Amino acid sequence: MTLLTSLLALSMLTGAVTVKNWGSVDGRPVHLYTLTNSNGMRADITNYGATVVRLFTRDRSGALDDVVTGFDNLAGYRQSSNPFFGCTVGRYANRIGGGRFRLDGRTYRLPTNNGPNTLHGGNRGFDKRVWTAKPGPGNRLTLRYVSPHGEEGFPGQLTTQVVYTLTDQDELKIDFSATTTRPTVVSLTNHSYFNLAGKDARDAMDHVLRLESDYFTPVDKNLIPTGKLQPVLEGPFDFRVPTPIGQRIDADHPQLKLGGGYDHNFVVRGRKGQLRRAAQVTEPTKGRIMEVWTTEPGIQLYTGNFLDGTLRGKGGTIYPRRYAFCLETQHFPDSPNKPQFPSAVLRPGQRYASTTIFRFQAR
Repeated sequence: MTLLTSLLALSMLTGAVTVKNWGSVDGRPVHLYTLTNSNGMRADITNYGATVVRLFTRDRSGALDDVVTGFDNLAGYRQSSNPFFGCTVGRYANRIGGGRFRLDGRTYRLPTNNGPNTLHGGNRGFDKRVWTAKPGPGNRLTLRYVSPHGEEGFPGQLTTQVVYTLTDQDELKIDFSATTTRPTVVSLTNHSYFNLAGKDARDAMDHVLRLESDYFTPVDKNLIPTGKLQPVLEGPFDFRVPTPIGQRIDADHPQLKLGGGYDHNFVVRGRKGQLRRAAQVTEPTKGRIMEVWTTEPGIQLYTGNFLDGTLRGKGGTIYPRRYAFCLETQHFPDSPNKPQFPSAVLRPGQRYASTTIFRFQAR
């Protein structure tokens, strides 16, 4: 038996990362990689979609529990009803209005998979690709995907890398990078759905959220930003003071009605490219606290408005509406069509680089 065959057949130690066979897609092997830090925190990540499958963190009593939604097997992630659980989204996170954008005098047309919009990269974005994985050194997993020119309508061959690092400070650190052969647009994010109560969760509306944001980008009927920045002031979009996510989610506010809840991009205070805290979430029953740090200009708060109780996830868990929330660090939605927004253009010779950190504690 060769070393490669042994790797596929058995879980084995590769530095501080264990790997096991998790199936195949189009003849390409899919693996599940497990990172564990010195505190017992654990992340299970698959090279299908560069997806976070499980994330075990401790509560105030020291008990470990999985705080992300998902499925028990590869088949779950491949079903068409999978709402991007835990995946890496690309080439462009969130929505591009009208399924098109103009760059350097040329219009590029993309597949529309969200009404008139292109959502999360199109019909077969990065979440549905098998990435090449390299475990280590230490608690690190590097995943790589080369997207050919014209894939899903986007120009340029895009070489993308995602590095997951599980630190001994109980952080899941995600470093995204990309280079291109032609001018293109790119915005990458992790699309994990969180419920910090773990297996005892009902919904996530009692989680207390603080956002480091004074403005959000209001949307039209198709959930495309209007191009304006709107102050959060003291209304239902004001999370400058810690507030339960669900406290005002059904308020009589036109933006909440358009989104069926929160499905909006918030402008992160500070300078794009500088790592700074964007959000803090506290779960009151188990005491878990998650901070989100990013170098990106925006963060999307999505409250699971389109979950409808038809999905069965891990251990048969049913995911009803608003069971979990997402905090997706990103360029603003529809930036390729909004020149007043921070630019998402990447050109040959440049390097796209973005860092997101999910930092955990409990009290």
